[in-house]
Parts: sequence; structure tokens; C-alpha cells
Amino acid sequence: PTWIKEKLFLPGEIRKRLGRKFGGALVFPEHHESHAASAFFPSPFEEAAVMTVDGVGEWATTTIGEGRGNRIRLIEHLDFPHSLGLLYSAFTYYTGFRVNSGEYKLMGLAPYGTPRFADLIREELIDIREDGSFRLNMKYFNYCQGLTMTSRRFHRLFGRPPRRPEAELDEFHMDVAASIQAVTEEVILKLGRHAHDVTGQENLCLAGGVALNCVANGRLLREGPFKKLWIQPAAGDAGGALGAALMLWYQLLENPREPGTPDGQNGSFLGPEFGDNEIRSFLESRSAVFEHLPDEDALAERIAGCIADQKVVGLHHGRLEFGPRALGSRSILGDPRSPEMQKVMNLKIKFRESFRPFAPSVLREHVSDYFDMREAEDSPYMLLVTDVLESRRTDCAAAVDAARGLDKLPIARSEVPAVTHVDFSARVQTVDEERHGLYRTILSQFHHKTGCPLVINTSFNVRGAPIVCAPEDSFECFMATNMDVLVIGSFLLRKAEQPGTARIPLEDYLSELPLD
Repeated sequence: PTWIKEKLFLPGEIRKRLGRKFGGALVFPEHHESHAASAFFPSPFEEAAVMTVDGVGEWATTTIGEGRGNRIRLIEHLDFPHSLGLLYSAFTYYTGFRVNSGEYKLMGLAPYGTPRFADLIREELIDIREDGSFRLNMKYFNYCQGLTMTSRRFHRLFGRPPRRPEAELDEFHMDVAASIQAVTEEVILKLGRHAHDVTGQENLCLAGGVALNCVANGRLLREGPFKKLWIQPAAGDAGGALGAALMLWYQLLENPREPGTPDGQNGSFLGPEFGDNEIRSFLESRSAVFEHLPDEDALAERIAGCIADQKVVGLHHGRLEFGPRALGSRSILGDPRSPEMQKVMNLKIKFRESFRPFAPSVLREHVSDYFDMREAEDSPYMLLVTDVLESRRTDCAAAVDAARGLDKLPIARSEVPAVTHVDFSARVQTVDEERHGLYRTILSQFHHKTGCPLVINTSFNVRGAPIVCAPEDSFECFMATNMDVLVIGSFLLRKAEQPGTARIPLEDYLSELPLD
């Protein structure tokens, strides 16, 4: 229906919605060209290999190319229906999560299981060649001709029907998640090595939805042939809009390109921001009780103190992040040293599955003190998973080995248990002076108070809702959850001080959100 009503008539739709004043040309770059452009043109590299991997765009599902100066060139491609993104989405569907939004849940579930189905997947579902190219056995899938991702043969192969959404997760689902994650990492590593062989480049740029698989990205950086990776923060189709604009500006209009330092993405803080007058006016309209702290150092010191006192802080400051990761502008912050903080934030703040891990934001100069990364290695967009150093781990190996499934969750595995996943990994965001302003000052103050240079950083939203944007979004999310403190701009609010009549029931808050 969407093709017949809309997609076949896009030029007319675009002109109608832009209005009569627009008389310019309409340019339609190819889907994977847009992905490649979004990856290479904002990168800090003068030249690099480029790899795009997603579900499907036009017909391509995977491409390898290279960028030089103000031009990109796609060299090789794989076509629909053979798609690593759709294979991963099929398993997302099979384990009961929502396709195109639940893939990161599948990735987070994988460390709880063992990859005992990986060989079955390789034998029956996907034929992987040494250069990373592959073919899917389409008799097991239904996405070409039906309304589901997997077929009855798929279900018989694994011995169960798909899990119903919200049904109990057991070890079977965890093992399935671990298995498809292992196969995905294998394909990405082989594709990366082939991209290096084809282009001879020492750096790699990544985009497409599969580039959000930060576990595979971490392995590619550590085990692959490239010196550096740069991954588009909005690697999925949202980033295609940015890539289409960059493709037009550089390649079609032939404007010169100077690689940015540290990159051209500006921390991905590309969304709207709100001034203090606008924020004050809104807070007063809600009879909110607040404290105004216009001095950023004083504000950062107060926030750091709240986190150190085991308070959960919602931070809304500056421009909204572009992409699926909160990067310190619309974030919920907590103390990573607390063994209870992961459970508290999952169940009482985010209202989501208890197994979901939280990510650390760490001062860049201290990243190698806690994580298996190079000294001051850059990971500003939270797109790499690495291991917590053994020197920071607790003596819990025996307990972890003995535990099964979700029983692994309560075991404190390191000095920073709230950001250490059950396999001793963490999805790391580095924080630096060039990009992060107030957020870096908060981490510096927290480090000064506690000796710990990192905090929990999770997106400012609840399960199923978009990341907050405007002051009213942040205030209503704050009042509908068990968050302790809210900072909007230079205003600080404490939940305990707010008038009781201002509390918004969670169900009312959720009913007003565009959850689709």
C-alpha cells in the first residue's frame, strides 16, 4: 500500500510538502551511496575504505568502496535477498523483539547465552565465503513473500515457534542470540579484511544499520587489518539524509573537502537547543520548583555531587544528539560503582528488561585505565564494545561460570559493576574537551569527588519512547519516572521538591508519545 499511495510518486509528494516557493531540482542518490557518503565525508580521513551493511536499499544490501578527498566510489556489492541485516532482523523477530528497533536488545542478550546454534546457522541458513560474501538459504525466510521474517521451516529447524513479545526469555533464546551474534561478527570480520585487500587503505568508515552492532565493530577494530575506524553515529537510515546532502555537496557540486579535526560530525550534536528564557517560562508554567545555576562549573559540581550521592540525574543540555545513542546532551546519569544501579535504572527509570546493559562515559585520557583500549583512544559516539581490564575486575570468574542465563546478572564483576556486562564488556563513550563542554566538566568533577573518571550514560527516555527533545519532554519524563534530579539548561530540579499535583502518571505520559 505505501508503494501505490506514496513511494512511486515521491517527486510530487516532496514538491507538494515543500510548497510553491521551492522550484529547485530534486536529486536522489542511491541508498548505499548515501550511507557511504554519511560515513566518509564527516570522517577525519583524507582517504579510507568504506563499508556499508544494512537490510536493503534499492537492491544492494552490502557494499565495499573507498573515499578520496571529495569523492566516493563503490566497488563491490551484494544484492537482495542476501542480507546480513535481514538475517539479524529475522533472529530479532524470532526471539520476540521488534524488527528495526529491537536488534540492539538481541545484541545485549547474546552474552547471557552460548553460541551452540552457530554451526547450524552456518550449515543451513547462510553460506559464508572467505571474502565475506554470502548467500542465504531463502527456504527458511518469509520476508520476500510474506508478512513475517521467518518461515515454518525456520521454526522446525530450531524446534520452537517464535517467542511472543513480552513472553519469558529462557536460555534457548539467549543461546540463539549468542549464535547469530557470533555469525554476524564472523561475516563483518571477513568483509573488513576483504575491504582492506580491495582498497589497500589503512582506515575504514562504516555505515548502514549493521554498523550499529558495536560488539562486531569492537572486534573489527581489535582483530581486523585497519588502524582506525570511523562509524557514522546515525548509521541507520536516518543518517542517509545526512549522506544524501553530503553526496550532493561534495561529489555532485564538486565543493572542496577538508577533513575535520577531530572529525566533521561536531559530536553529533546537530539537533535543536533551547535558551534559558524559554526553559524558565516553561518551568514556571508548570509551577516547578527549581534552582538556577548559570555558572557551568557550579552546575557541573552540583550534578557530580548528586551522582556521587547515588541520585539518578536526567541531563538536558545544549543541542540534541543526532542518532540512536545519548551522548551527554539528553542523557540519564548514574554512579557506575553501585552494584544496584543497573537494576534500579532499568526497572524504576527506564521501565525495560532487566538484562539490558548500561554504557559508561569516561574521560578520554583515562579510557585505557579501565578498558582494553589504546591510550586516549577516541570513541565519542558509543559505537565500540571492548573489555573491562582484568585489573579492574572482581574475583568472580567461578561464580560467573557457574551461573546460567539471567542468574549472571546480579554478580558484581568489576569496580564499576553497573557498566560491566556479564561477559566483562562495556560499550564505551569517551568524553573530551573539543566536543563535550559541560558534560566533560561533570565527569571531571565526579572524578575529583570519587576517584572514578566515568559515569553511567543512558538515553533520556523510557522504554519504547523517543529520546526527549524539548523542555516539556524532559520534565514530563522526569515526573513520570523515579528519577531523582532533573537538569534542563542551567536549571536544576529535585523530585522531592516538586508539587504533588505536578506528578504525571506513567500511563498518561506514555499515551501522549508517538511510540511508533
